Amino acid sequence: MKTIVSGRNMDVTGALRDTVQSKLGKLDRFFHKELEAQVTMSVEKNRHIIEVTIPLNGSILRAEESTDDMYRSIDSVVDKLTRQLEKQKSKLENRINRYETIRFENIKDDETGAAEEFRIVRTKRFAMKPMNSEEAILQMELLGHNFYVFADAETNDVNVVYKRKDGNYGLIEPHF
Repeated sequence: MKTIVSGRNMDVTGALRDTVQSKLGKLDRFFHKELEAQVTMSVEKNRHIIEVTIPLNGSILRAEESTDDMYRSIDSVVDKLTRQLEKQKSKLENRINRYETIRFENIKDDETGAAEEFRIVRTKRFAMKPMNSEEAILQMELLGHNFYVFADAETNDVNVVYKRKDGNYGLIEPHF
């Protein structure tokens, strides 16, 4: 795995760079081809933060850890990435072996009576590739988010999958 290590508010030493490359090299067993990992290390007060982003085929694997020691942060982020990859691998294997599909529940309306003033503080733009809802759930889990916006492969409509509080998943489909 090719790793690009950069530092924010700190200089990345050769020892840190070597440690990151050797630890992330252990993740090669999950991939069939050479990948490029973006690693950003930073120090804020007494927190040593490491962020790792690995672009996969149309998806992104991401993890972030923060401790009081950079080497411990590196170990923690590699453990987190390993858990994410093993979880996704087992989900894919189970789905293929059992031919299961995920059932989605209807979404209840949530109305709030209070009129509040809203302010948008961040806007994100991203390319959407057409996929089915199962692929979108896998993407959402890989990113560690609780919702994911995607273009449905069959209808080409914009849909949203989300994780419910009970651990199941929901699907929001547009209705015109």
